[in-house]
Amino acid sequence: MPPARRLLSQASRREDETGVSEVLGVIMMLAMVVSIMGGVWVFLNPYISDFEDNTNWNAANGIADRLEDRIDVAADSPDGTGIRHKLGMRTSMLQGVSNLEVWEISGDTTPSDIVDITDYTANGFTVESVNSTAHKVSILDDNGFNEYNIDQNTGLVTHNLQLTDWYIITVFNDNNEAIHKDIKYTISGLRVITSLGNGEHEIILVNNARIEHFADSAWEISKFPRVEFDQLATGGVRLSIILTNIQVNGSLGSANQLGIDIISAGSLNPFSGECYNVRFTLTNSVAPVITPQYDEQWLSEYTLNRASGTLDEYIGLAPYERASGIDGITVTSIDQPVFFDVAINEVVVER
Repeated sequence: MPPARRLLSQASRREDETGVSEVLGVIMMLAMVVSIMGGVWVFLNPYISDFEDNTNWNAANGIADRLEDRIDVAADSPDGTGIRHKLGMRTSMLQGVSNLEVWEISGDTTPSDIVDITDYTANGFTVESVNSTAHKVSILDDNGFNEYNIDQNTGLVTHNLQLTDWYIITVFNDNNEAIHKDIKYTISGLRVITSLGNGEHEIILVNNARIEHFADSAWEISKFPRVEFDQLATGGVRLSIILTNIQVNGSLGSANQLGIDIISAGSLNPFSGECYNVRFTLTNSVAPVITPQYDEQWLSEYTLNRASGTLDEYIGLAPYERASGIDGITVTSIDQPVFFDVAINEVVVER
């Protein structure tokens, strides 16, 4: 081969080799970039998921805050009035939950007798009166208002009513004066469900309380029902209980802009004034740990005074029988008058 052609061939081969090495270099660089980006994504993905979960959790709590505010406004409004509200439910779902709590409240409205209602059956109950002053009863429930006489020998009251979700029994003496009241009320509420990376997060809004649950943790109470005890400057003590029942008509669901009506369905005030032998019990069905925590919260002052040996001077909420509160909660007032107020508010939520 002539020298000139040999040199030309070598130069072409060097150019080809240079071209091939540049392509390989670019490919290797792209592969390295992709590998780095993949590693960065794997490293950052848990933090991104946590950020999204925290954003969705904050949004769910904001929804719960707004619902609580609007329900309080509607509960204090006249019957049949309310508000229209829109909620951004992009990552959450709103549901109604029935029969979450059962409250039983009783008290004597006169100091002349101690009355207790026991032995509930499908069509009757027994009225026990220490001084035998109980003469008749009235029952207010979904069926309206009915009156029944008390058998003076056995204390038995026989009726033909279906006493299920709620009722108010008033006991009268022979002068037609109310001497005792007994209440049962079933409370429903709302649930906000949000999907997170480790499962569903739930917020239960029931009876002015808020209960939360993460998929990997226990139920927590962030807000308790409205049971307030005060000592009055004018003498005596006051116990106030406010119950709020939320009735959901139809389904609520989720939407970017979920429009709902929150309407007052009226209220009842079965107790308002001086009472005696006050007692209330609560059963919450959200989780088995909720009711004991409620009782512990309301009996915390009693527990401290029992531990310090100062129960003789204690004024406040106390267990009715067993110290755990499982038999109910009463009021210790050291012979001071007890002013007892109970308000039951009904709120309807619908789309």
